[in-house]
Amino acid sequence: MLEYVPFEYREHTADILVVAYGRSLEELFENAALAVFEIMTDTKRVDERIKREIKCSGIDLENLLYKWIEDLLFYFDSEGLVFSRFKVHHIQKNDEYLLEGEAWGEEFNPEKHESRTLVKAVTYAQMSISKVDSLWRASFVVDI
Repeated sequence: MLEYVPFEYREHTADILVVAYGRSLEELFENAALAVFEIMTDTKRVDERIKREIKCSGIDLENLLYKWIEDLLFYFDSEGLVFSRFKVHHIQKNDEYLLEGEAWGEEFNPEKHESRTLVKAVTYAQMSISKVDSLWRASFVVDI
């Protein structure tokens, strides 16, 4: 069985390869989001002042993960929000995969928040989602 860690980063030529883990599919998506925002700032310093509800769908799990991260990055790009806590209430499969979740954070403040590496977008490069024993694993590259 794999040792459980929420996420890790791997070597990549020009961007960052994220590998996230979860004991459930929902936790996997939460940890993937946390990994992305941890690239940008120290999420422990981000207060949970603002909540955004996220509803998205995808043709498969990889497409759903892409859209989840893309939606969260939209709030950074459009409102300057950084997030520190994520809750995926459920992921269901009907005709498509459906996700309903929430993210909590606040506006990025350079006097309070460390400015790390800007994540421009999530990509499909090296994207995969699998289950090994009782642990879910996702890998994907973010464009920086």
